Amino acid sequence: QLHLVESGGGLAQPGGSLTLSCQAPRFTLDGSAIGWFRQAPGKEREAISCISGTGGTRIYADSVKGRFTISRDNAKNTVYLQMNSLKPEDTAIYYCAKRRFNGVGGCRSDQYEYWGQGTQVTVSS
Repeated sequence: QLHLVESGGGLAQPGGSLTLSCQAPRFTLDGSAIGWFRQAPGKEREAISCISGTGGTRIYADSVKGRFTISRDNAKNTVYLQMNSLKPEDTAIYYCAKRRFNGVGGCRSDQYEYWGQGTQVTVSS
């Protein structure tokens, strides 16, 4: 069964940093677009950032532009989300998802077929 595994979440202070990782133990991420999404309590799921299979296209939500960076290391079969200057409103469960295609699909969650279980990010002093 195809599944993704997120890690790196935790508690951070406002202004702090965390790096999330997305891995696939049983299949390759190479050539597939990967997206990061988040969902806070009582809110709809939000697209944060997506990267194409080749890494040539990266999309960011306005809410995280300039603070978050998505990257991928195909040799390690891992996609990262570096999060800097964290704010309390970044608190949410963060999910990574895989698309069957190289293109980012507009970074829309309905374009991504395989999802991880999520990792909690809490930003609080």
